Amino acid sequence: MRDRPFNVLFLCTGNSARSILAEAILNRAGAGRFVAYSAGSRPRGAVHPHALDLLARMNHDTAFARSKDWAEFAVPGAPEMDFVFTLCDSAAQEPCPVWPGQPMTAHWGLPDPAEAIGTEAERRLAFADAYRMLNNRISVFTALPLATLDRLALQRRLNEIGGATETPEQA
Repeated sequence: MRDRPFNVLFLCTGNSARSILAEAILNRAGAGRFVAYSAGSRPRGAVHPHALDLLARMNHDTAFARSKDWAEFAVPGAPEMDFVFTLCDSAAQEPCPVWPGQPMTAHWGLPDPAEAIGTEAERRLAFADAYRMLNNRISVFTALPLATLDRLALQRRLNEIGGATETPEQA
């Protein structure tokens, strides 16, 4: 039996939208089995207001939300990550820090809602779509039988989750 929750780091370049949403979703859905964090390679310094608004409307506590550099998680004393997921294509292509503990990694790319153009309603819909996609992927991830999957099978499943835009039940 594992003596601590699994630590999961979600990465995006700016750490202002997708990774913040994922952190909030997993910390709720993980029910003590997972602890989520988020960071960026070039953090914007502020969380996007639409992300904060959406999280508040979905009854997430937003006190955790701050845009931070991924270097915070690559220093001695930082939480040891079990999983690191990139959510944007640019972060996936950048050289990442060396994460202590050799975490499992996967790319779960999806469009950046912070870059959405159009009316206010269309921009808010982009955030809602990102939330829905992340919620679907995180739901599948938290349902994985982590204790019974070998590392190769787990890596395959993590990659499959990242390639899916809907949960298997919706396909």
